[in-house]
Amino acid sequence: MRRLRIGVLFGGRSTEHEVSILSAQSIIAAMDPDRFEPVPLYIDKAGRWLIGGSLKRLSDDTARKYVYLPPDPTQRSLVPAQDGIGGNASLPPLDAVFPVFHGLNGEDGTIQGVLELANIPYVGAGVLGSALGLDKIYMKRAFAAVGLPIVDYLSITRRQYEQDPGAFVALIEARLGYPCFTKFANSGSSVGTTKAHDRAELIEGLRLAGTFDRKLLVERAVDARELEVSVLGNDEPQASVVGEVVPAHEFYDYEAKYLDEGSRLLIPAPIDAAAAEGVRSMAIKAFVAVDAAGMARVDFFMERSSGRIIVNELNTIPGFTRISMYPKLWEASGLSYARLIERLVDLAIERFNDKQRSQTAIDSRLLEPDTKE
Repeated sequence: MRRLRIGVLFGGRSTEHEVSILSAQSIIAAMDPDRFEPVPLYIDKAGRWLIGGSLKRLSDDTARKYVYLPPDPTQRSLVPAQDGIGGNASLPPLDAVFPVFHGLNGEDGTIQGVLELANIPYVGAGVLGSALGLDKIYMKRAFAAVGLPIVDYLSITRRQYEQDPGAFVALIEARLGYPCFTKFANSGSSVGTTKAHDRAELIEGLRLAGTFDRKLLVERAVDARELEVSVLGNDEPQASVVGEVVPAHEFYDYEAKYLDEGSRLLIPAPIDAAAAEGVRSMAIKAFVAVDAAGMARVDFFMERSSGRIIVNELNTIPGFTRISMYPKLWEASGLSYARLIERLVDLAIERFNDKQRSQTAIDSRLLEPDTKE
């Protein structure tokens, strides 16, 4: 049986560039060599696409090549490029692409749009699900629309804030109080997130968030345990066991997630069966609410005082190293890391094949006027 050529697309113009590289390395190393031929596709911080045949060759200036993906649905092939000018010979076509981006310019629907135009199957959510899954403001609106409980928050654009910062700060203090979290809308891995305990920290947190994005939000801080669930599937998604994160810092920030080994992951989470089942059910509901596909990790708060479950956020391309929560939760649910990768590729092709059933044109004769009496 012919091996499937799977483009593993990683890097990108994002604050989470380095995390993406770690995830891609793990995925490529775990791919079944009898079934898959991984094709590492690296997008550098300038946005240029590179191919090297292997991760090692990508680091070799003499071996790597610049390529681009034309929006041609008949090719599904990368085209060599020299100084941004396309060549004539296409590379062998890809059977599917595994995007391993975190954050903007990859997890937000932009790369998914390119792959849609090129008509290539790809792992994970489509354009809409990716965009909703990254934009924290519209994600919350989607959750609220289906009745999922969310944290109290306020949002504003950077321009609106700069026009009257005092008014927004006063509104936050009246509606949310301290402590609270400042964030920018299109982010992941807690990049640019600040826990503000007073007005000075709030103003600094909003300033920092405003350096990353034009849309800002502030959330009420909740004294809660942090729970996570991995979801897998397309039209019939399934939820993993529930895990709990015990952060090494005051909150689960970037350093606690990736640099400080003091954070602990408890799998399964030490909560009762009824609570766990409720969390799993809510995870699937959140997955459907944003039109996700393939995979997503859904994060929750369990309020310490009441035990109330609140949906925090959903990640359509979660961290994917061997020690990341998404694969570890599935491993605890009986699905190995390597088999999880296979399942995600299968789901990508399944979703692609289903989409091909939808016609994209109509018979022009139907538009002709009826001249019969």
